[in-house]
Amino acid sequence: MSGQEIVFTLLGVVAVGSAVLVVTTRQLVHAALWLVVSFGALAGGYLVLTAEFVAWVQVLIYVGAVVVLLLFGVMLTRAPIGESADLDSGNRWAALAVAAATAAVLVTVMVMGFGGARMPLRAGGGSAEELGGAVFRTWVLPFEILSVLLLASLVGAIVLSRSDIRARPAAEAEPDRGAAGKPGAKPGGKAGG
Repeated sequence: MSGQEIVFTLLGVVAVGSAVLVVTTRQLVHAALWLVVSFGALAGGYLVLTAEFVAWVQVLIYVGAVVVLLLFGVMLTRAPIGESADLDSGNRWAALAVAAATAAVLVTVMVMGFGGARMPLRAGGGSAEELGGAVFRTWVLPFEILSVLLLASLVGAIVLSRSDIRARPAAEAEPDRGAAGKPGAKPGGKAGG
């Protein structure tokens, strides 16, 4: 094994181990911190694979935004951060069995599909220039569809979160029309001054 493979394997072990701790720890804040470790190990794996741009996007978006949003959500909503017996379904062993079976199937498929095949790493394969060329030349239509979908979800989230946006009654929607039929006219009087 080369040094690069050893570092990648160690980062993979750290990512998987911290991901297991994310779902097994009983403190929500500790789970968020283990999630930071897992995302950091994934970013390190991207760096080892010479995908520097993807690694920094991983750090900025997932570590810098998603985990911070999760922590702010926990702290600002005053959600219970300790153990909660009413949220425990008691299916831990069934979940563990399903997770182990899924992992076994994935590993078996990967080993059978690739075996001992190796792919040489190209320097600059994950650079911003190459990624931008792929996104805006080869995959431009799916990229635009995804951007419209994200915009629609953002607008929907804003509409759902605003409490002052409601259907107004028809009487409030139209301006006051007096007897003369002009806005602001007094009933039975003259319009204007």
